[in-house]
Amino acid sequence: MSEHTEAGVRADVRAWLEANWNPDLGLVEWRNRLIDSGWGAAHWPSQWYGRDLPVGLLPVIEEEFRRIGAVSVARVGIRVLAAATILAHGTDAQKKRYLRPSLTGEEAWCQLFSEPGSGSDAAGAVTRADFKDGRWIINGQKLWTSGAQKAHFGLLLARTDWDKPKHAGLSYFILDMHQPGVVVQPLKQMNGHATFNQVFITDAVVPADQIVDREGNGWAVTNTTLMHERRMADSLRSWATASDRKGRAYEEERAEIEVALAPYKWYPQRAGRVDLVIPRAKATGRFEDPVVRQEIARLLILAKTAEWTARRARTAHEQGRPQGPEGSLGKLAASNVARSAARVHTLISGADSLLSGEDGPLDGTIAEILVSVPATSIAGGTDEIQRNIIAERVLGMPREPSIDTGKPFRDVPRNAGR
Repeated sequence: MSEHTEAGVRADVRAWLEANWNPDLGLVEWRNRLIDSGWGAAHWPSQWYGRDLPVGLLPVIEEEFRRIGAVSVARVGIRVLAAATILAHGTDAQKKRYLRPSLTGEEAWCQLFSEPGSGSDAAGAVTRADFKDGRWIINGQKLWTSGAQKAHFGLLLARTDWDKPKHAGLSYFILDMHQPGVVVQPLKQMNGHATFNQVFITDAVVPADQIVDREGNGWAVTNTTLMHERRMADSLRSWATASDRKGRAYEEERAEIEVALAPYKWYPQRAGRVDLVIPRAKATGRFEDPVVRQEIARLLILAKTAEWTARRARTAHEQGRPQGPEGSLGKLAASNVARSAARVHTLISGADSLLSGEDGPLDGTIAEILVSVPATSIAGGTDEIQRNIIAERVLGMPREPSIDTGKPFRDVPRNAGR
């Protein structure tokens, strides 16, 4: 192995790829070779399929993969969050069991955090985990769970101690989704899609060795997952772009991405489709309207500043710096852009914006934007949550007053009407 310099790493990964990349290999067979080499997750420890490289050198490796056209390890879906969380908090046995199949793409994951009564307050979870006869028995309900219908395992946040304060009584588990007592039901959205699910858990079993970290430290583990989720928020299109080249590995990767992204076809619409604004304004003749032009300019400024914020977050990650407020700033910026874009689309198309299907502008795409944009302000932590984080961590403002600080969770009022 050459010295950890950009030139040395580039030479090493290029030499390995030129000697080993074969697009006619099966996708899993190729990824296993890649994992064994350490180049699939080079910033991971060498003990766990990596090369102990600084995160800042990952762009060099990715450039070499693109140059030769090699397929990377699996980067689609919650499996990325699962791998990162288990790598940071899991036992050696858990790492040995779950990391490799997450990188090969053989096992899919879902995230079981949100609940009907707690909204964005993930720490308010009331799903129970009771230890009986050497195993954990889980009962509760989870909501807004992407990919649950196809997941092999779930990242589960559940309450193990009701006599401790809210954040201290939580634990983090790996739940086998293919067991009796786990029922997944799709949730139909107002835009016609069914990306999310509700999951009913009744007397499901988690073996004692499938708790992640230690009992009562679930909130710290959850924050690791959420940190990586926010970092991924602007990368959906980049990691989910498959090559159109020929070869078995390419074909199987295309199929993998198509299946994984099928529920997310509306995600570009929830971001507001800024790319459609100027073409639509020109096509409708509204581009000459000074009011419309002013709103378009305002939107493009917002979009460009949001892009710079996202780049700053990626640069911090590449340089190995700990997660700062960039994730929350970027998330809030994306919400502002999406709402502004929906307003501009409505200004351009007028009442026709409400027409769906073939009768509507762009075969109903504009209408789908209007009913999809609100999701950006909710998914991954509401705008209000992001504002709290920014206020406390960036502006140094006092924490928001809480009625549950220090109280045993069983004494905290929940789901109480006025």
